[in-house]
Order: sequence, then C-alpha cells, then structure tokens
Amino acid sequence: MSLAKRSHEGAGRAGFGVVAVVFTVAIAFSTVPTPLYPLYEKRDGFGAFTVTVVFAVYAVGVVAGLVAAGHLSDRAGRRPVLVAALLSEVAAALVFLAWPALPGLLFARFVTGLGVGTATPTATAYLQDLHTRARPGEGPGRFETVSTAANVGGLGVGPLVAGLLAAYAPAPVHTPYAVFAVLLAAAAVFVMPLPETVAEPSRPSPYRVQRIRMHGGAVLFGRAVACACSGLAVFGLFTSLAPGFVATALHQTSPAVAGAIVFGVFAAAVLGEILSAPLGPTAREALGVAAEAVGCGAVAVGMVRGWPALFVAGGVVAGLGAGTLFKAAVALVAQSAPADVRAEALATFFLAAYTGLVVTSLGLGVAAQLTSPATATLWFSGYLALLLTALVLFSRADRAARRPRPA
Repeated sequence: MSLAKRSHEGAGRAGFGVVAVVFTVAIAFSTVPTPLYPLYEKRDGFGAFTVTVVFAVYAVGVVAGLVAAGHLSDRAGRRPVLVAALLSEVAAALVFLAWPALPGLLFARFVTGLGVGTATPTATAYLQDLHTRARPGEGPGRFETVSTAANVGGLGVGPLVAGLLAAYAPAPVHTPYAVFAVLLAAAAVFVMPLPETVAEPSRPSPYRVQRIRMHGGAVLFGRAVACACSGLAVFGLFTSLAPGFVATALHQTSPAVAGAIVFGVFAAAVLGEILSAPLGPTAREALGVAAEAVGCGAVAVGMVRGWPALFVAGGVVAGLGAGTLFKAAVALVAQSAPADVRAEALATFFLAAYTGLVVTSLGLGVAAQLTSPATATLWFSGYLALLLTALVLFSRADRAARRPRPA
C-alpha cells in the first residue's frame, strides 16, 4: 500500500471517529430538557399537554431543518453544513440560558430542531463517506452500527447528563445548557479541520428546498419509514411524557432518576442495534417488532398497576426493539440511495419519520390532557400496535416485490 493511500485511509478513520462523537453530542443536546420538564412544570405551572407542545415544536423544527438544509451537504460539502448545524445548537443553548420562560423554551426548542434536522442527514452521510474512505471494500455494517448508535445513544446521553447536573449541580435549569453550549462549540472546532468528502461542484447551482424523492421505490421507503416511526414513537414517549409520568404516577421526583430511566431505554436501543447487526433485514425487523410489542405492553401494565420495576423493565425491552427497528430503517435508506444524493435521501426519510413523531407527540399530549397517565399509556400502546402492523404489511409487500418472478 502506498504512503498516500495509507494516509488517505488514516484520515478517514480519524474523521470517522470525530464525526461519530460530534454526532452524539449534537443529538444529546436535543434531549437535555427531558428530565427538566417536571422542574419547568413546577416553576411555571404548566402540565403534560404543554410539555408535548414543547416537544412537538422541537419536532417541527427538525422537519424545517430537514426541508431547508438537510440535503445541502450533497452540494456545499459535509463539513461546513455540519459546523453550521452545531453553531445553531449553540445559539439554542444560549436562548435556553437567557430566556428561561415558556416562550423562550418554545423558541429554543425550535432552534434546536433546526440544528438537529440539519445535522442528522449530514452527519449520517458524512459517516458513510468516511467509512468508505477508511475501509474500502468493507461492507456497511460498521457504518450502520456506529451511525445509529451515535444517533440513538446521544438521545440517551442527554437526559442522563442533564438529570445528574440538575440533581447535584447549582442552577438546575441552567447548568445543563451551559455545559452543552461549551461541548457543542468545541465539537464545531473539531469538525473544521476534517477532510471534506464531497467534491466542489464545477458550477454553482441555485438553492432549492428539499425534494421529496423516495429512493428505492415507494414500498421500500414505506417500509423504512414504518420502522423509523415505530422506533421514534417509543423514543418520543420517553423523551416527552415519561419523566412527568414517573414523577406523578410512580412518585419518583428526582431529575437524576428520570434521566437514568430515559438513559436506560436508549442504552437498550443501542444494545439492540449491536445485537441485531449480524441479522438479515427480515429477522432484524421481526426482533424489533416483538421486543417493542412486549416492552410497551409491560410499560402500560407497570403504569396502570403503579409498578416502577415493570415500567422500567418494559421501557428497556421496548427500547431494545426501537433501536433494532431504527437501525433497520437507516440501513434500508442508506443502501438504496446513490452516493451523490445520499444526504437528500436521508433527509427525505427523516422528514417523513419526524412528521410522524409530531403526530405521535401531540396525540400523547391530548391523551394526557383528557385522561390519566395510565390511560394515555394504554392509548399509546394501541397506536404503536397499529404502527407495527403497518410495518409488517410493508415488509411483506417489499419482500414480494423483490422476489424473482418466474420466467
């Protein structure tokens, strides 16, 4: 191997590691408010419905970021777009610090969503580019595991760190944002010297918003979105209403406890991604569907009966299934899209998935407003059963479409 090629691959490996860590930090910031919601509720007097509106505003911000900038890195380059996304999250952290009232919380969550919507397809595509550069000829398994682990793992790291800081550090609704403002600024600095993986276009092209293009066909795209929505539904439950449920129905009021429970769900999701890596698509989806169904059933029973242990155990099992399905979804989209439109394909996919998350979070909020936490959880379980049924139907249709036809 020539020295130049070895250096090229080495830069790809180093960049891959940096982007994985940066992606984790960017996603972790999106869930920092999760264990703080009960503190906001107590301080400002709002209830579960307002929490879900705050969460839905974040999801709307993600959708806006995906539409406006999720595809830009295919033309402008991965590095500058990722840096811009990180700096927008720094701005959101400063808004959290400077404007702690409810309007500021809503605005900061929207800006956070913009950053996440820009960073998610960009960082995912960047990781795949760097993996290809660092390990030419190797399959996509490492990229799939690391990219989804960074995404889902970050969702769990945010509540854990924020919960611990809120419980044991001064200024509980300020310190977590100050810490992440520093981490995000440092992440942007570390991204700046990384190698660019997108060639500069020969001529500038006019700006356009994200196009809706279902690479791989409508049935495959529907299968991927059904996988993602099923996983995101579980994540949405545990990053919006679960801390309030834990505080009111299970009488656990510490932010550290709420953060640890949410972290456990997402840690299980990362474990599901790792354990399902050797499986084929069909077996992976079957594992995810079974784990989500069993886990959410246990969550509902634990909530109705007031059994914290069963609630937590069910969340862990549901998280394992959610991580498995989310990994399957990203793999389907990433493998079906050509390299030159990879970020666009991922942005379209995340756009559909987060639109579903908006519906889920608002539905949870309405249910929590109209009924008890236990009943709202039962309604959620029924909704998830519909999503999992849709996934099974899409998966069967996709396999049938791929099956060789007799001559």
